Amino acid sequence: MEIHLEKIRHLESAMQEAEMTANEYEHQNDDSDSHKMELIGNRDMYAKQLQAEMDMLETISKIDLNADHDKVEFGSVVITDMQKVFIAIGLGKLSIENDVYYAISLQVPFYHAMKGLKKGDVFDFRGQKVKILDVF
Repeated sequence: MEIHLEKIRHLESAMQEAEMTANEYEHQNDDSDSHKMELIGNRDMYAKQLQAEMDMLETISKIDLNADHDKVEFGSVVITDMQKVFIAIGLGKLSIENDVYYAISLQVPFYHAMKGLKKGDVFDFRGQKVKILDVF
């Protein structure tokens, strides 16, 4: 959550700066001015990125950290003989207490290959057998 809150603060600031720069641009009366349109385009780009970050933050807030997962699903941590993953949103590689975890979203193929499986189950991923060592 901290990562996304920081990104949101940064994007809000960048969006406001792009808006101010576009409004202060000296050729204000020429709405077809390409530089002003570029500045407005930057603001709109930041707004889209901001919405995506807010959507991810909303998804993260739905995770019940007190839930005890016995199968692979949203919010679970899965330890396989290949890697350790946290099923939430795609953040990539995370280091937690000298262990490496990968935060992945529900859309990635690795999740789809093991969705609904339990500790001890084996699944095929890209031609390789992967065993689930633990789910919590």
